Amino acid sequence: MAFTGRAALLAALGSLPVGIWEPGWTGVLAVNAPLAVACACDFALAAPVRRLGLTRSGDTSVRLGDAADVTLTVTNPSRRPLRARVRDAWPPSSWQPGTESAASRHTVRVPPGERRRLTTHLRPTRRGDRRADRVTVRSYGPLGLFARQGTHEVPWTVRVLPPFTSRKHLPSKLARLRELDGRTSVLTRGEGTEFDSLREYVPGDDTRSIDWRATARQSAVAVRTWRPERDRHILLVLDTGRTSAGRVGDVPRLDASMDAALLLAALASRAGDRVALMAYDRRVRALVQGRSAGDVLPSLVHAMATLEPELVETDARGLTATALRTTPRRSLIVLLTALDAAPIEEGLLPVLTGLTQRHTVLLASVADPHIAGMARARGSSADAVYEGRRGRPGTDGARPHGGSTASARRHGRGRDPGRARAGSRGRLSRLEGSRAPVRNTKSTCGKGARRACSLNAENPAPARCGVFHKNCSAASYSPTGSPLQYHRRCKA
Repeated sequence: MAFTGRAALLAALGSLPVGIWEPGWTGVLAVNAPLAVACACDFALAAPVRRLGLTRSGDTSVRLGDAADVTLTVTNPSRRPLRARVRDAWPPSSWQPGTESAASRHTVRVPPGERRRLTTHLRPTRRGDRRADRVTVRSYGPLGLFARQGTHEVPWTVRVLPPFTSRKHLPSKLARLRELDGRTSVLTRGEGTEFDSLREYVPGDDTRSIDWRATARQSAVAVRTWRPERDRHILLVLDTGRTSAGRVGDVPRLDASMDAALLLAALASRAGDRVALMAYDRRVRALVQGRSAGDVLPSLVHAMATLEPELVETDARGLTATALRTTPRRSLIVLLTALDAAPIEEGLLPVLTGLTQRHTVLLASVADPHIAGMARARGSSADAVYEGRRGRPGTDGARPHGGSTASARRHGRGRDPGRARAGSRGRLSRLEGSRAPVRNTKSTCGKGARRACSLNAENPAPARCGVFHKNCSAASYSPTGSPLQYHRRCKA
């Protein structure tokens, strides 16, 4: 039960003359009693909510970014007409931001014994299963003063599939596949890796295809013909560990890997190969195998729809063991993962040999265009790379004894390189991590030089490193005028 805004407005308007002419309980009862009777009559004339019949129909799957329509049928079995506001609740990701209120609320009038259909338009923003929540119905009386309210559970699920945006490249890839098969009238002949037959040489054939043994047994030159391999086994492995949660552009890395896997599966199935899918982090999240060529792509799409990145480190040893159990025959295994240095060197590389001994393994990763743009903006020269790192903490080397290298450079600014210490003995040394030789000056008034920093292995930029002594303040330079060497003020 619920009061409406119309009842509250009438109560407020009735209180004004009561406060002016008849303040007290008599005036309050004179206004509110008729209003209460009207509300009771309105409640009695409203159609009952619990007796309504609600059913659903419509789309059960939709690609991410597309619209889905779900129809809610409202049946009124009572003898009173239904005047109602209906709220069809779904998860927030079922609509674009800001459109939920308008898309989920409907106004309906159903005469006694009839039914009406209400269509809810969904446009999901995330993959996965979107399950319908409760349906709330508020039934009003003829006066609009009071309403009956109730909820109904009407289950329905819409599966949001991957968008498969790379399908726009499928026609060109299939055309290239037909050229390789030799099924298209093109200037190039069909190519492949599996031997087909021998035939006589004609001008224009590739001389590398000549079979010299067969030529020696006959009077004409014989060439081998090839055809693409058929019935190969391909296993697509999706890494759903923590590295797949990173975003590349506007989409998660896992979604971009799914798109590449779907394109590869579509081409392989058209070429007559057998495609299987496995998603793994610490356990198997999805497994599709043994599907026919016409059923493999829908099966992959539905299996990928509910995959989400797991914030755990991928078990590389378990991944390889599961892949070996899944594919007993020799296969092409395509592993779509992030090529970060630490997870690859510590987890995957030590156990990858178990796969490469029996299968052909291909590692694939999603390229980040933002990183490529940063590399282009930074430049390719050594000086540009070093200048791009200037100002960041920790990029100028370790802090020297008694101050940072920035303060040390200020002390040595404006000194003439020709004024090196005449009484110092020099020897050429190579600092750790650098390529350029540096003259390491040994002071007569101090023992033991403290190393301040080391040059970048790829960027031996000048005036970045030096050797510090405790007792001297003079600055000495290498003969080429590259790295500076600083000493504190001499105490003697």
